[in-house]
Amino acid sequence: MLESKNIATPDDTRRFEHGEVRLVSLSGFTVGRAEFGPGWKWSSDVKPVVGTESCQGTHMSYVVSGRFHVRMDDGRELELGPGDAHLVGPGHDAWVVGDEPCVTIDFIPSGDAAGAGTA
Repeated sequence: MLESKNIATPDDTRRFEHGEVRLVSLSGFTVGRAEFGPGWKWSSDVKPVVGTESCQGTHMSYVVSGRFHVRMDDGRELELGPGDAHLVGPGHDAWVVGDEPCVTIDFIPSGDAAGAGTA
């Protein structure tokens, strides 16, 4: 198997208040490059669109730049910055910390309906 796609020409782009996610699909998974602007918060920007109380996606991701804060429904919290690889399960809120956009790369298994950008 040998595949390549460039995120500059995505298969899908999801735009929302304070950001966007570009997605390319490969065999078995999708890669998403998300840019969340200052002020982005899942519960404010995405919740009204998807209609769940918290993000139900699983995120296997890497922070390229900026800072991100995640709060799980059970109260656990984590702040992420450049170079942080992380796994965040369903049931969370997340938001950009500070005045710099946060750029993440998300690896989404095929069949994950939540997809990238729901962080």
